[in-house]
Amino acid sequence: MKRSLSAISTVNASFAEDVAAYANAGFDAIGLWEFKLPHEDAANIALLREHGLAVSNCIPTVPSFLQLAIPGMEGPADPEARIEAICASIRRLAAYDPGCVLCLSGPLGGRSPEQGRDIVVDGLRRAAAAAREAGVHLGFEPIHPAQHETAGFVTSLADALELLDEAGADGAGIMADTFNLGHETDEAVVRASARLTGLHVADELPEPTPGVRRLPGPQGRSAEIVAALRANGWDGTLDVEIFSTPDQFWALPPDEAARRAYAAASALT
Repeated sequence: MKRSLSAISTVNASFAEDVAAYANAGFDAIGLWEFKLPHEDAANIALLREHGLAVSNCIPTVPSFLQLAIPGMEGPADPEARIEAICASIRRLAAYDPGCVLCLSGPLGGRSPEQGRDIVVDGLRRAAAAAREAGVHLGFEPIHPAQHETAGFVTSLADALELLDEAGADGAGIMADTFNLGHETDEAVVRASARLTGLHVADELPEPTPGVRRLPGPQGRSAEIVAALRANGWDGTLDVEIFSTPDQFWALPPDEAARRAYAAASALT
């Protein structure tokens, strides 16, 4: 399995610092966050090639069809503007040849479940069409149940797959996340393996804090899910993705963070 590190894990570092630190640590790929990318895509791609890094997945600046309730990541309130922004990001990020460009539902924000589903189905249909035209896979990511009011009301594999099918989102699949899917059975994740566009890996803290993650451990939920997938022939890229706080993982210099993340990812494979 190849190893990747998501750029949100070193949120305070620049794109150039990320690339150098991840390559020096031994990673095969990087998970790109569009908000960290300089505007010069040709130069960015050249830097990645110089350091031998592929792109495992990309997260658009506006990542969800409904407005996020995460401080600093809210973005526009209008779903139409959000869908258009996601489609524009897909067209831009396709140049990086990622394993997928991912999207989230976003929280209902006072809407009924039916209203939210209608918006997400429309968004998935249009985003999948934009991805097909751009020659890239779209990955739809279900969110941890504890974050249904902040990051996404779609919190299970079954619901995510149902929405993709309802949207007729040909070529789109599931961006899985061991933190978000810790409540799912190994069997459910394995059944969905043919439709996975990638896999984020991270574990909960010993005392769970909403949205905050730690590096995957050899005895944690990530290890169990990865082992189950590997036993059933899945051989995709593991992308370590750590959301933290300024006094925890995010406080580390990028080189140190990358070294620790690489050791954790290696222990899973």
